[in-house]
Amino acid sequence: MSTIKLTVNGKAVSADVEDRTLLVHLLRENLNLTGTHVGCDTSQCGACVVHIDGQAVKSCTVMVGQAAGSNVTTIEGISKGDELHPMQLAFRDNHGLQCGYCTPGMIMSAIDIVQRHNSLGSGGKLDEETVRQELEGNICRCTGYHNIVKSVLDAAGRMKVAQAAE
Repeated sequence: MSTIKLTVNGKAVSADVEDRTLLVHLLRENLNLTGTHVGCDTSQCGACVVHIDGQAVKSCTVMVGQAAGSNVTTIEGISKGDELHPMQLAFRDNHGLQCGYCTPGMIMSAIDIVQRHNSLGSGGKLDEETVRQELEGNICRCTGYHNIVKSVLDAAGRMKVAQAAE
């Protein structure tokens, strides 16, 4: 057993866990943050994506010891109170989900995609092909991805406006 200290959704967390504990299990079982899903146990589906120090990571591939001292953001930590994140709003408005199982991981990956492309000086210009390519590691068994891609492209504009307002 090890004591792990990290920050999750802006709150300091300390937990006594076995060294072999995966971050996804710490989040779900110890911290009751069940928005992060376990879909495949093989890092193929992307349902478990969270941000570690601002980067999208599949939490089923990270041992908690690797995340020690890091800032972890889950789907529960991206909204500001009752105000949804622009990506969540875009998924809602564009019907970018069906059953919702993949949605938290899809949203967390999409936020990372938009943030990376905005920081590359592309002015937030993403095209459908780029979004589809970047979402390759996230599987949705319900949709044809059309509304997911539409949501990400819509959110890219919303996030740029929100960033300019800050």
